[in-house]
Amino acid sequence: MYDLTGFQRDLLYVIAGLDEPHGLAIKDELEDYYESEVHHGRLYPNLDTLVEKGLVEKGELDQRTNYYTVTKRGRREIGARREWEQQYVDLEN
Repeated sequence: MYDLTGFQRDLLYVIAGLDEPHGLAIKDELEDYYESEVHHGRLYPNLDTLVEKGLVEKGELDQRTNYYTVTKRGRREIGARREWEQQYVDLEN
């Protein structure tokens, strides 16, 4: 996960938190978080990168709509990232 951009990590976290979201659902979640528009030209190439890295799988809902799920590897990477973050950020103190 160290080689992902912050945007790609955010994509991975959003996909993990939703039930097989399609691209526009992911886009909406990120726009709410960033409070600005996320362009298709940024969204879909980064989703493809996560698929190529084996962190996300892409399925087809219909001819025009894909859905995304986090792979086992992606979940392991999220867990490892959270453990690493916990070393530096303790929100309970």
